[in-house]
Amino acid sequence: MEKYRIEFYARQIVDAGYRVHRELGPGLLESVYLQCLAKEFRLRGVDASSEVVLPLFYRGERLAKEFRIDMLVEGEIIIEIKAVDALLPVHTAQLISYMKLAQKKLGFLINFNVPVFKEGIRRYVNNY
Repeated sequence: MEKYRIEFYARQIVDAGYRVHRELGPGLLESVYLQCLAKEFRLRGVDASSEVVLPLFYRGERLAKEFRIDMLVEGEIIIEIKAVDALLPVHTAQLISYMKLAQKKLGFLINFNVPVFKEGIRRYVNNY
């Protein structure tokens, strides 16, 4: 996907997340925000898959472990959703690991449990 298209969808992600946060506010479960964000993407005509299975390959062999990406937007951008008091380094490491394993260049870590949305969204790149 071209860079300008990726940036278009990145703006859609930020705007959709803001809309969900404005409607619901903080204090709910991650699963609630995931469902509402998915609905917001459908309303915008953005292809977003939830709970995407990411298999684990090690030295060329698929192992019996799988990960679940919260959302994959347009097959290119990973979103990891949280509803926690504070984002920790382990949350960032999780997203970056998923980006590397899935070979995706852009990811967002969104924590909906914040009073102001911009305090809860982080953008990460992987060889972008």
